[in-house]
Amino acid sequence: MSTTLKNKYDSIIFDLDGTLWDSTGNVAKAWQKAKEEVDYVRDDFTRDTVRSITGMTYKAIFEKLLPYLTEERREAFKAIAARYELETLHTVGGELYPELEDTLKYLSQKYKLYIVSNCQSGYIEVFFKTSGLEHYFGGHQCYGTKNLPKADNIRDIVNDHNLQAPVYVGDTMGDYNAATEAGVPFIFAAYGFGVVDKDQIATLNQFSELRELL
Repeated sequence: MSTTLKNKYDSIIFDLDGTLWDSTGNVAKAWQKAKEEVDYVRDDFTRDTVRSITGMTYKAIFEKLLPYLTEERREAFKAIAARYELETLHTVGGELYPELEDTLKYLSQKYKLYIVSNCQSGYIEVFFKTSGLEHYFGGHQCYGTKNLPKADNIRDIVNDHNLQAPVYVGDTMGDYNAATEAGVPFIFAAYGFGVVDKDQIATLNQFSELRELL
């Protein structure tokens, strides 16, 4: 792998789902439990269902999955699903990608590390709690905090922490578009859930490759 990206950046901003961990199986179980509590949701929720919407904002997720519901019912179900999701993940967490902590430990010696995700409020905190990795990160931002697009949240991290040369690592076109809009170079995590074939500065086949790349 090329080492031309070494010493070019002062910080790394990570997406969470499909980049640092995979929680889709347990999220599917939580949403299925929410479905069983109501009588107006038609379809079951599977791991593939959750994978298909990873990277979208929480509001957009349920607009896509439940277009036949009224806004009122959709919002009501979203609240139930969100509650079960956090409860479930607090207990079982998600699947951390291989060599995640070793790689973060290495990177944290050279770079400031952050997370920006389109998740609900409390989700990143659950990742920190169940993984024990919070001490590697200098801050985080998510859609649920201000209901703002990911590009705005990336800008917030850059501005709030006075980052001079950040790079963003994510796994979807939504991540690429947000980073590009925020003026931040993008590294594609190809082991995640999406496809990016545009202007990423590098592609990762596994998370640990960041040690060689950066």
